[in-house]
Amino acid sequence: MAVLSQSDLAALNQSFEERSPREIIEWAAKVLGSNAAILSAMQMSGSVLCHMASEANAKLDVVFVDTGVMFQETLTTRDKLISDLGLNVVTLTPELTIEEQTEKFGVLYLTHDGQEKCCEMRKSEPLRKIKGKYHAFLGALRRDEGERRSNVPILAVDPAMNSLRVNPMANMTNAQVDQYIRQNRVYINPLHFQGFETIGCNRCTTPVLPGEPKRAGRWRHLGPWSMYCGINPTDRAGGTDKSIDLPQELIDVLLGRETDFAI
Repeated sequence: MAVLSQSDLAALNQSFEERSPREIIEWAAKVLGSNAAILSAMQMSGSVLCHMASEANAKLDVVFVDTGVMFQETLTTRDKLISDLGLNVVTLTPELTIEEQTEKFGVLYLTHDGQEKCCEMRKSEPLRKIKGKYHAFLGALRRDEGERRSNVPILAVDPAMNSLRVNPMANMTNAQVDQYIRQNRVYINPLHFQGFETIGCNRCTTPVLPGEPKRAGRWRHLGPWSMYCGINPTDRAGGTDKSIDLPQELIDVLLGRETDFAI
């Protein structure tokens, strides 16, 4: 195994700025193959990413974390995309049901600290159970989402999962996403047409009023300081500061180099 840091990806990130989302998906599928998977919460951008991967014949697994408190519309979206696109969706679940968790810890999502603990148990821990299965996860984060995602890199290291994060849609605007959906008739989570800009668990997600920030509906009861669940390293302060360990030969291919061990 060899070390890969965020700074190691600087040149590759720069070169990818001129690439289309499909080109980046095709690159990931070619370089990583079955060692890469799509990570989707079955929101609008995630549906677009899955459709793009299907159109590119990438044949990547789609990892979906079912927290046990998802909206039925979200689960329906997952099943509809499986049917429409022939996706192989790997559904992960928490160790405890929400009822078991509440009996043991109380209603966590009513406080800021509790929300972090709840998201950790219901989203991050299930994902970490497959740590090591994939060397990379493709996500649908976009800079046009604003806030902490305004400068999201196309490639990022994820120390918590010891994997590479690939964001092929980082440069896509909201208008471009809407256009892609219309032109390709992509199935979208119905909640997006009911005032929900972003969609998480049913306990902590509400519609957004006109003029509000897109993420105003997430953890509304906790105030604007609670904006992200923490499952994406680029959403966390210092989330990409540490390095990851990948096979040397994979790093060489990623960075387009060959390592000379001669002294």
